[in-house]
Amino acid sequence: MTLTGRDLYPARYWHWANDGRMQCDLCPRDCKLHEGQRGACFVRMRDQDRMILTTYGRSSGFCIDPVEKKPLNQFYPGSSVLSFGTAGCNLTCKFCQNWDISKSKDMDRLMDLASPEAIADAAQANDCKSVAFTYNDPVIFSEYAMDVADACHARGIQTIAVSAGYMHAQPRRDFYAKMDAANVDLKAFTDEFYLKLTGSHLQPVLDTLIYLKHETSVWFEITTLLIPGHNDSDAEVATLSQWVAQNLGADVPLHFSAFHPDHKMPDTPATPLAKLVRARELAIKEGLHFVYTGNVRHRQGDTTYCPQCHTELIERDWYEMRQYRLTRHGNCPDCGTLISGRFAATAGHFGRARIPISIGA
Repeated sequence: MTLTGRDLYPARYWHWANDGRMQCDLCPRDCKLHEGQRGACFVRMRDQDRMILTTYGRSSGFCIDPVEKKPLNQFYPGSSVLSFGTAGCNLTCKFCQNWDISKSKDMDRLMDLASPEAIADAAQANDCKSVAFTYNDPVIFSEYAMDVADACHARGIQTIAVSAGYMHAQPRRDFYAKMDAANVDLKAFTDEFYLKLTGSHLQPVLDTLIYLKHETSVWFEITTLLIPGHNDSDAEVATLSQWVAQNLGADVPLHFSAFHPDHKMPDTPATPLAKLVRARELAIKEGLHFVYTGNVRHRQGDTTYCPQCHTELIERDWYEMRQYRLTRHGNCPDCGTLISGRFAATAGHFGRARIPISIGA
């Protein structure tokens, strides 16, 4: 791909290594680059004496979704979110469900042009409560995402990061200072899984989760994609759930989502519903209050229950809102328990639609 003026946006988070190469400091991959080389993410590149972000202002497309698809079940339920991503990824997940975007290297054809202001304007014009950085990991286009976040906040629009959480401490601080909510993929609970199936490590992800909980006001939820035979044993699910309860607290929502055969794992079977239900039961047994199932139709796994009196508070059918019983302050109307999350006085009713839109540069 030939770089043009629009591709030469200066990137942050790098330093000169002792051997003259440029080292990227964005994530723990610590890519060291000669002139003209790109990092493992493919989108951060050395251009003489600077690093550039080749996807600034460019997107793989825009859609309006229900916020529950991110998934965020306790962040303004039923509201609409303008979703977009770019291309590339700093992980190499063999099971990637968006591999056509995250692994794309044909960015000239893939990208739509859009400035931060144009994205914020489109969200406002379409009555979106928030903008989500998703489809591929926003960590690798942090500068673009943070500028979009600034433009959104100037218009009263919330921002959401959907990320694997694989980043170094300083960019983590800068990035999440701009975010209102996040869903972090906790892909498994063994470093062996992370190394073999994602080309990364577990600990930096745990560090991100602990940081979000204890040093920010970002509302966050966690997703674990259960892959049959790889990370779905009772023992691993229980250990993961125990860690969340002990280190993040019982009120952090955890989503167990179904894998479908894709990318480099076409022969691995899809996750059966029974496995998701079992994982949900185990996590609740370990003390977690809000545990959901994803990528399947499962009424109990879609519903938000009061952790004290166990009454149904937010009932969903897939992404359709069926019942919303929280008080205007986010309390259970039956026992008064304050429910963790971000809630409006009434639920949104965007529904399950996925609406592609175009945005001018």
